[in-house]
Formats: sequence, structure tokens, C-alpha cells
Amino acid sequence: MITHNLRTLLATAALAALASQASAQDTIKIGVTMPLTGSVAASGNYVTNGARIAADVINRKGGVLGRKLELVIEDNKSNPREAVNSAEKLILKDKVPVMMGAWSSTFTLAVMPKLVEYGVPMVVETASSGKITTAGNPWIFRISPTSSMEAVAFGKQLDGMSPAIRKVDFLSVNNDWGLGATAAFKKMLEDKGVTVGRAETMAPDATDLSAQLAALKNTGADTLIVTSGIEQLTLAIRQAGEQRLPQRILTTGGSFPEPLLKASGPKGYASQHLLFFAPWDITRAKYPEVAKEFADAWTERKWELPGQSEGFRGYDAILTIAEAIRIAGKAEPAAIRDALWKVKIKGVNGDIAFAKEGPAGKESGQNEAAVYVVELKDGKVQVK
Repeated sequence: MITHNLRTLLATAALAALASQASAQDTIKIGVTMPLTGSVAASGNYVTNGARIAADVINRKGGVLGRKLELVIEDNKSNPREAVNSAEKLILKDKVPVMMGAWSSTFTLAVMPKLVEYGVPMVVETASSGKITTAGNPWIFRISPTSSMEAVAFGKQLDGMSPAIRKVDFLSVNNDWGLGATAAFKKMLEDKGVTVGRAETMAPDATDLSAQLAALKNTGADTLIVTSGIEQLTLAIRQAGEQRLPQRILTTGGSFPEPLLKASGPKGYASQHLLFFAPWDITRAKYPEVAKEFADAWTERKWELPGQSEGFRGYDAILTIAEAIRIAGKAEPAAIRDALWKVKIKGVNGDIAFAKEGPAGKESGQNEAAVYVVELKDGKVQVK
């Protein structure tokens, strides 16, 4: 016989289960696949933290369609196979109607077939390979610039570089991102009459670049363009300083070697960096009020300021997704995809709206992003 107390306990448990189920249904899930561990974990965590801030800001303002956003975050472990696994989990198990990811071009390209297979849109916040938006994947919407777009934007600032850039060498991570960036910047520089010299590559997990830098030391170039994540940028600049490479170092892709702020390289050694947000001077942003809301929330959490230069990507991506859900009027994959074409918002980087790129009928969305140049010297940053 079931006692009164047992009936009460069972009823309470059933009500709690129903409440939990209702609560889960009341949120709108957004899948996030990011490198939280592995060779580019620093960047992945910065971007994820930016996404968390955006969700918090939106939820404090009432959420979307009267429901709160819930980020479902998966670690792709800086590995393309794990990126695919994380995407499948988010789609099949967590039932997310939209995703943000996957930081690296290599990880993003690996995930893309799954978006077509399952019919789920993804906002790409970082990856810069041109192939991402020219492959004919109508579920892809990228807010970050391609390497070609970044090169063209930098080309407009080339005449203002002092000393002038006459000959350039390259050191890039040996993957879709690094090789694509090298090709894009080579073309831009050659079109502008700049001599292109030697190109060296590094494995994504390389922890010693002394051999590559030694090969670049006496090429006669005045500039070395380096493309990789925070960890390898920091290593390259440190070792270049130690070897007294004569070239000025310029990094691409929007990553910033923030460890050099706390423990700078050899005195007087300067490096320059192409970023898509310069948190050291938010007044330079197109919409300072948007940048300030993000920056204040980041500072409130006591996170390191330089991390904002990548963290904003996650923030802008979630703002973009939230607006698409609002326009769609429902949290369903196809409706969100269609609504992404109608998004027009103010982000930390600037205006966010998508133009069509790729084969007719299978176009991907591509946003045009702003590019900033900052200089790092003796642990101090100057926005150019």
C-alpha cells in the first residue's frame, strides 16, 4: 500500500520533472562548437566568453520571443574530427536549431557537410578561408572577413606604414587558414608592387619555430607576415626577438599575442597586428555604445582586456543569431536560415548584414568587417 507520505513524494517529484521539462522548453538553444582545449584554446575560450556575455545581455532585456537564450557549448578540442563530433551532438542530441562555430577554417570546413545533411544554419564567427563561402553551402553565414577581404582592407592602409613595406616574407600555420591567408596577402602585395620573398610554414601544434625563423633571417625582407593563433604568434615574436630578426612582424587573422603584455620580448622590439576590434580604444569602433556594453560586461567579469579583441566575435555572433530568431518568429532551423538574410544590426565590429557569395541557388552569407592595425612594443599597445 502506498502511504500518504510516499504519494506526496511521488507527486512532488512528478511536478519537479514537469517543471524542469517546461523550463527546458522555455529556452531557445544555440549550439556553440569552439576549441576550449588544445592548440588554439586561448582564442576559443575568449570567443565563448563573448558569446556568454551576449546571451546574458539579451536575457536581461527579456530574451527573444519571450524566451531566454541557452548556449549549449561543446569543446571541439582544436581538432577537425572532434569539431564534426561536437556538431553532430549539438544537432542530434541537444536539438539546437542554430549554431555558432567553429573558430578555425579547418574545423569549420569539416563541420559544413553536416549542416547540409541535417539542415541547420551556422554563424561563422572567425574562420577566414575563402572556401567556406564559395563551396555552395546555403546554411553558412560568416560575420568575420575572409583572408582576401582582410588583405584588401590592409592594402588600403599600406601607404601609411612607416617604414614603408618593400619586401615581405611569410610564416603561416600549415592549414586552410594559414595557407589561405598567405595566398591572399601575396596577391594583394604583388598587385601593389611589393616584392614577395620566402614563405615558411609551421605545424598547428609546433612549440619551437627557431628553424623557420633562422631560414627567414637573411632574406632581405623588411616585413614578416605571421598567421596563427595566440599561442604561436606569441612564440614567433619572442623567438624572432631573440634571434634579432631584422623584419618587422605583422600578424593577420585578428588574434593578439596578449602574453607579451605581461612579459614582453626584447626591449624596443615592435610587432603590428591586424585586428577586428581594438579594445584599447573603443571610441574607434563604428558604434562605440555597442562596443562599450560588451567591454563593460567583460571588465565586470574581471577577464583580461586583450581577450576582448577575439571575445567580441562570440558577442557579435550571438547578437546576429538572436536577431535572426526574432525575425523568424520561431526557433526552427529553416526559418532562422531564411531570416539571417534579413539581419541588419549594429555589432562591436560595425554593421552586420549578409551578402550572397557562392554558386547560384546555394549561396552562403558573407559580412564585410572592419580591420584595425595595432602596434605592440615593450608591453604597450598603440592603435594606429
